[in-house]
Amino acid sequence: MTGNDSEIKDTGLRGVTVASTRISHVAGDAGKLIYRGYRVEELAQNATFEEVCYLMLYEKLPGKRELDDFQRELKARRKISPRMISALKTRPSTSLPMDVLQGGVSFLSNHHSHPDRQTRSNELDIGILLIAQMPTLLAAFDRIRNGKEPVEPNPDLNHAANFLYMLTGEVPDPEIQRVFDTCLVLHAEHSFNASTFAARQIASTQAHMFASISGAVGSLSGALHGGANERVMAMLLEIGRVDAVDGYIRKQFEAGNKIMGMGHSVYKTKDPRARILQPMVKKMGERTGDLKWYEIASTLEKKALEAFAEKGKTDIHANVDFYSGALYYQMKIPVDLFTPVFALSRIAGWIAHVIEEQFAEAAPKAVLYRPSADYVGEYCGPEECSFVPMNKR
Repeated sequence: MTGNDSEIKDTGLRGVTVASTRISHVAGDAGKLIYRGYRVEELAQNATFEEVCYLMLYEKLPGKRELDDFQRELKARRKISPRMISALKTRPSTSLPMDVLQGGVSFLSNHHSHPDRQTRSNELDIGILLIAQMPTLLAAFDRIRNGKEPVEPNPDLNHAANFLYMLTGEVPDPEIQRVFDTCLVLHAEHSFNASTFAARQIASTQAHMFASISGAVGSLSGALHGGANERVMAMLLEIGRVDAVDGYIRKQFEAGNKIMGMGHSVYKTKDPRARILQPMVKKMGERTGDLKWYEIASTLEKKALEAFAEKGKTDIHANVDFYSGALYYQMKIPVDLFTPVFALSRIAGWIAHVIEEQFAEAAPKAVLYRPSADYVGEYCGPEECSFVPMNKR
């Protein structure tokens, strides 16, 4: 006999409002994404990632002096300690980069003078440190696992260019810098997604910033969240050519499998970030003289939409992961770094949400997140079970 005759409510908290926020808004039916009042399209076209980070942390776009000071602080804090480098060298080369990144965030807390001092200024200080050092940590591990020495940060480069430089040892040309910078802007924030909710839930316990961000990294590593972009690229590699798209879709539908990168828990139209990334993938293909990945992806999107429509599913469209993977792949970023790169961008939003959870008037101050659940487990009769001693079981 069950303790509750109703079915398990497997909603994933969809439609449940858990807090107020001033940070971002996702208008799913309209296909809009707003960062602190600004359309993401405008920011992607006009702002740098550093400007968006400032917007996330300080609730306004910076003036020139404010941006110069912010960039100067980020550059001054990029370098990680020799002990961190030594620790990275102890990790097996087969370690998952997201695991290394999550552990690295926790490691950084051991080298901060006041990791658990929960004042707004201290949490901002930690946030800026994480924005600056997570790219260094990730690039260093990638080089170490490939038998190379880490590359020191370059203070002459902006945030996006410096990461690519530390990864490859070569300064990327201005076009690549701008493309990657735009990708960071597009992934910087997305309201109460799984990893952001994880960060806020942890922050609600009054855990410090490092703990909240470490938890967010762990959440992002899942295949249904940040890991989706890697699975999209695996799908494109499996398809391999445009004339194989029809067969792939048919096979997936017959097996009841998903088309990776299609569909979103909030958007009922095409993800606005996918709209921006799609032409960028084409332009990158034109630059390299190989439009293969653009042609496969765009053909797959078109034919998948037609196949979904035939089944009456008109609200399934391409999301941000559908095109971001192909773009990173053409930039020669290793596939298993796609999700960590996502984290290097989303850190901006995570920090803003942790601070809002802890300090902002719009947030539920000092309220520990503690949702309820319907118990549908077993009873031994009309009442609770009685404990049976071992010799009588």
